[in-house]
Amino acid sequence: MVHYQRLRSALARRLPDGLTLVSGGRHVARNRDVDYVFRQRSDFLYLTGVEEAGCALLIDPKRRRHTLFLPRIDNHHRVWLGHVPDARQAKTLYGFSRVLYTDQIPAAVKQARAGYRRAYADEAVYRKAKKTLKLQNRPAALRDALDELRACKTPEELEFMRRASEVSGRAHVAVMRATRPGMREYEVQAVFESECLRAGFKHLAYPSIVAAGANAAVLHYHANNAELKDNALLLIDAGAECKGYAADITRTFPVSGRFTRRQRDIYSIVLETQKRCIQKARPGIVSADLHVYSMTIIAEGLKSLGLLRGDTSGLIENGAVRLFYPHGLTHMLGLDVHDTTGGKKRAMPNPTKVPVRFVARLEPGFVITMEPGIYFIAALLQDPGLRRKHKDSVDFAKVEKFLDFGGVRIEDDVVIQADGPPRNLTAVPKEIAAVEAACER
Repeated sequence: MVHYQRLRSALARRLPDGLTLVSGGRHVARNRDVDYVFRQRSDFLYLTGVEEAGCALLIDPKRRRHTLFLPRIDNHHRVWLGHVPDARQAKTLYGFSRVLYTDQIPAAVKQARAGYRRAYADEAVYRKAKKTLKLQNRPAALRDALDELRACKTPEELEFMRRASEVSGRAHVAVMRATRPGMREYEVQAVFESECLRAGFKHLAYPSIVAAGANAAVLHYHANNAELKDNALLLIDAGAECKGYAADITRTFPVSGRFTRRQRDIYSIVLETQKRCIQKARPGIVSADLHVYSMTIIAEGLKSLGLLRGDTSGLIENGAVRLFYPHGLTHMLGLDVHDTTGGKKRAMPNPTKVPVRFVARLEPGFVITMEPGIYFIAALLQDPGLRRKHKDSVDFAKVEKFLDFGGVRIEDDVVIQADGPPRNLTAVPKEIAAVEAACER
C-alpha cells in the first residue's frame, strides 16, 4: 500500500497545479449477459493496486489528499457476484484515508477545485465531472507524466515482475516436459496456462502463441490448433501477469526432444545473438543501435550457413537480413506487455538507418525483452519483388529447403542495472544441452 501511495505522490509532484483524475476500467460486454474477463486499466492499477471494476481516483496536490471512488453496490449485485468491499473496508484494504462512491465524484470535485485552474484527467472520468470541474483539461500532460513515471521500475514493481517470470518459467519447463509428437498446439497451451492458474495467476500478459513447424514463421500466430510433428520445432511465446505486471518469454525446442543438425545450426545463431546482446545492454546504449548489433550477428550466422552472401553492413542496409529477422530485438515491459517508452523527455530520433519502433537510451530500472529470431517466412522469401531485389544477397535455392522450418525465437526479460550487465528475470533452459535435458520424457 505504501508503494502505491509513493507513486501517487510522485505523480502529484509532476502535476502540482491541477486536480488529477484517473478512471479505472469497466466491464465490457462479450454477448448478452456475459462480460469479457475484467482486467484493470494499467494506469489506474499503477497508482492504486485496485483490481475492482468501475472505480476512479482523485489526486489533490495542494491538500495532499488522494481519494478513491468505488461503485455503490446494492444487494442485487451481492446476490449474483458476492461481496465487494465498501468504503470503510476499502480504506484498510487499499491504504486510502478517504474513500467515497463514484456517484459522489461531481460533489468531491466541486469541493476540491478551489485554487486550481487546470485538471489532468483521462477523458472517461473527465466527462463524468465536466460540469463541476470548469477547469482546463490537459490529458496529454497526464499521459506524458504517467509514461515518464512508469518507465523506470521501482523495487516493488521488479518483485512483481520477478514473480510473474518465475511462475511463467515453471510453466515453460512444464511444457518442455509434457510435449509429445501427435499433441495439438492447444494441448500445449493448456499445459502452460494451467500451470499459471495453479500458482494463482489468472491473467496472462497476452494471448499465448503456440506454433509448431512452419507455423512458427507467423510472428503473432494465434490459431493454436495444428498437430505437432516428430521432426518439427515448437515455438511458445507466453507469459503470466502478477498484479498486472507482465512476463514475456519465448522458447523454441524440438518436439522430439532432440535438435536435428539443421535446427541446431539456426538455434545456435539466435542463442549467440541473444547472449551477446544481453551482455551489451548497459545504461546509455540506444536500443536501436542494439538492434543493429543483433542484425550483424544474425547476418554473419546466416552467411556461415550459405543463406546470405556479401558484405554484412550491406546486408543490413539493403534489408536482406530483415527477410529472416523482420521484428525488433527488444521492447519495454511492465504493466503493458509493450510498455511505455518513457514520455516526451526521453523521446529521441532513430540514430540508425534501420526502421525500428522502440528507440530509447537505456536507463537503470528499465525492464526490456531480449528476443532475436530467425524465420523462414514464405510471404517474404517467395515474394517476386523481394527476390529480384535481393537476388545477389540471398541464396534462394538453399532458402527453399527451409520453407517448412518455421522459425526460432528466444526471449528473456532483463532489468537494466546501474553497473554491469542486466539482471535476467528469466530462468528457463535455453542452452541446447539444457533444453534437451528439460525435454527428456
